[in-house]
Amino acid sequence: MVIGVPKEIKDNENRVGIVPSGVEELVADGHQVWVETGAGEGSGVSDDDFRAAGARIGAGADEVWAAADLVMKVKEPLPAEYGRMRHGQVLFTFLHLAPLPELGRALLDKRIRAVAYETIQLADGSLPLLAPMSQVAGKMAVQLGAAFLQRERGGLGILLGGVPGTKHGRIVIVGGGAVGINAAKVAYGLGAEVVIVDINHARLSYIDDVFDGKVVTLMSNRRNIREAAATCDMLVGAVLVPGARAPHLVDREVLRGMRPGSVFVDVAIDQGGVSETSRPTSHAEPTYVEEGVIHYCVPNIPGAVPMTSTYALTNVTLPYCRKLAAGVEAAVRSDPSLARGVNLWDGVVTCGPVAEAFGLPCRPVEELMG
Repeated sequence: MVIGVPKEIKDNENRVGIVPSGVEELVADGHQVWVETGAGEGSGVSDDDFRAAGARIGAGADEVWAAADLVMKVKEPLPAEYGRMRHGQVLFTFLHLAPLPELGRALLDKRIRAVAYETIQLADGSLPLLAPMSQVAGKMAVQLGAAFLQRERGGLGILLGGVPGTKHGRIVIVGGGAVGINAAKVAYGLGAEVVIVDINHARLSYIDDVFDGKVVTLMSNRRNIREAAATCDMLVGAVLVPGARAPHLVDREVLRGMRPGSVFVDVAIDQGGVSETSRPTSHAEPTYVEEGVIHYCVPNIPGAVPMTSTYALTNVTLPYCRKLAAGVEAAVRSDPSLARGVNLWDGVVTCGPVAEAFGLPCRPVEELMG
């Protein structure tokens, strides 16, 4: 099979879909790997590094897309890439389709076999390909939010860890999954007061145990979110429903109760965001203000630290890519977790939450394969 790795074109997306060690493995398996020239530069990987690993370097995106049977990316295709896709291609990347109906339609029209990193799910409910990026995004959420709390950036002028004789900053995290717990680790390490809100009591018990009771845990409901947000300096949206739009748990009433100059970092923005006021921003223009609250809603936060996130991501994506490259249908039949990752197959929606978001019927991929 020919695996194509185009250069990412999303704003300040410096990650790349594969690293040289992954190229070596795929070439050893008997596949060809085409990498677009310059694709790895943001992650510190040169064309020569890829060549030495056995890759062919494509002069541009058109050449790589045209050659590829399987396209391996980091982020979802943008409109400039729609015309490069061809019928029957396999697309393996983060898709987050629920809030992106135009992309969904383009993929359906091209009959793309789309496998989404974020919905590959093990029997225990864990999301192995999403996990490392959730860890990065969670840790960065606090780091970024702390910077925008500085007064010259419009923030309250709060130092999260405080100093002796002053109040410490207070962070409320809505969602206690991988993003939330990693945000809490950084916030707690900085000396901030931390509150985590989640709907799963077992998860709250686990968090209470991990932090030895030093992080406040609250059951998720309207009152608790509203009252906790009113006392915080930073609010972090960290809710995930695999494949589905994020629920709107933070409404304008919650935001109006927060102090002007406080910060809201919505890590769930790639699934639509946890607030009715959330809309995607970019690394170039990361923030805007609604109801006096600074909103940071960049959907590709890990793209800012590619030297970490590219390698963390490819550590977990490569084994699945090798399975797909050996035979897509056989891989999907033999691995239930990979089957859950299939969102679209030959013009049909195969992921329930995506179908619900699009208002389209859903059919199991196993049924479509016959």
